[in-house]
Amino acid sequence: MNYPLHLRFKVLTFGKRIFITDQAGEMIMYAKQKMFKLKEEIHVFGDEAQTQLKYNINADRIIDFSPKYSFTDVNHLPLGSVRRQGMKSLWRSHYDITTPEGTAMTISEENPWAKFFDSIFSQLPIIGMFAGYFFHPTYLVKTSDGSDVMRLRKQPAFLEGYFTIEKLDTSLKEQDETSVLLSLFTVVLMERSRG
Repeated sequence: MNYPLHLRFKVLTFGKRIFITDQAGEMIMYAKQKMFKLKEEIHVFGDEAQTQLKYNINADRIIDFSPKYSFTDVNHLPLGSVRRQGMKSLWRSHYDITTPEGTAMTISEENPWAKFFDSIFSQLPIIGMFAGYFFHPTYLVKTSDGSDVMRLRKQPAFLEGYFTIEKLDTSLKEQDETSVLLSLFTVVLMERSRG
C-alpha cells in the first residue's frame, strides 16, 4: 500500500460513510455505518458502489463498555480482532489487537488532552465547526515488545473527520497490516461515538 493512507468521514450525515484511500487517491476501504443497530455489524468494501465486499467487522455483544470487534474476510476466515480496554480507557484510550497468528499489539492514545479538548469544543455552537482545526488526537500502534508499528493522526478539517495513517514498521507482515488497519478503522468509529 502507498502510505500515508487517508481516512475521511462526513460529520453531519445520518450514518457514517468512511473512506480510506492511499496517497495516490486509490480506494482501499469503504464502509457505511448503519444507524440504530443494537449489535454492530459493518461491511467493508473496496469501492463506494459497494460491489466488492472485502471484510466484515462484528461486535461480540449488543451493548457493552468494552466490546470485542472481530474481523473476517469475504470467506468468513478470521483476520483478528480489537477490544477496548474498559476502565483503562476512561481517560486515555487503549485497545488490544489480536491477529490470527496470536500476535498481540496495542493501540493507545498519545495525548488524552487533545481528544478531551476536541470533544468539548466540537459540541459548542458555531465554535464547534472550527474545533477540528485546533485539536489533533493521535493513536499509536505498538507490538508487545514496544516497537511502533503505525500512527493514526487527526488532521485539520472542516465539517468532516480526516485522519492520516502512517506506517512506521516496514517489516510488518501483510496479514498483520490488515488486522491493524481494520482495528484503526474500528477505533475511529468507536471514538467518534464517544465524542
